[in-house]
Amino acid sequence: MMPRGKKIVIETEIEDEFIDKYRSIDLVGIKARRDNVEKGLASSVASVFKVAQNLYKQKASEDELEGKHELFSVRSAYDYLKENGVYISFRAFGGRIERGTVPFVKVGRKRFIPKAILEDVVNTKSEFFTVKEAYQEYKKSNPQINFRAFIGRIEKGSVPSVKFGTRRLVPRDAVDALTHISNNYFSVSQAVKELHKNGIRLKRNAFERRLDRGRIPHEKVGGRRFIHEDVLQELVDKEVALRSRQ
Repeated sequence: MMPRGKKIVIETEIEDEFIDKYRSIDLVGIKARRDNVEKGLASSVASVFKVAQNLYKQKASEDELEGKHELFSVRSAYDYLKENGVYISFRAFGGRIERGTVPFVKVGRKRFIPKAILEDVVNTKSEFFTVKEAYQEYKKSNPQINFRAFIGRIEKGSVPSVKFGTRRLVPRDAVDALTHISNNYFSVSQAVKELHKNGIRLKRNAFERRLDRGRIPHEKVGGRRFIHEDVLQELVDKEVALRSRQ
């Protein structure tokens, strides 16, 4: 334990854009914008449906549908997504169409997907991860976490997520921030272990009291407190120096 009357002042200041981005994630705003997008897409699909019926009566060719009217066959739609960085299996893509998560119009017996729908899929992919993708990305920096625990964090809201229709998605900024934290910060328990490794026998409750009093700079993310590695290193160095003078 640190002798009474001796206070260590941590001078390291951390400005972290990743945590700033994390805190600026506005789930309500995201949902409101998504509602507007879905209204626009529904209107677009409705108007395309009318066009498709007329084209069927006119016996338009598939090339004409794709080239002039920007309606993609299922295979062409899949290829378009793949070319734009959306990598899913053809079977999974077909499943989304069957479930209606990817809207389509029918021209005769064939299904076609409007380009606006495909562009929305691409845009969504660039801004969000599926829950499984988010877990796989986060696990690279935090191998100890299992999928069930990650799901638990989403359910508790410590990992922000939104629902688009039936799909739950995690903002990429959130995953980037959590990955960054795993690589550059210590949790409270990790910090106490690190102190012990350096011969500083500080109990967890004493360490947490210092956090409570603001004596150790830290960040609170998702209901948990994290200490930057540079802050902890300064604490270790000053604790060791203080003990050497005793």
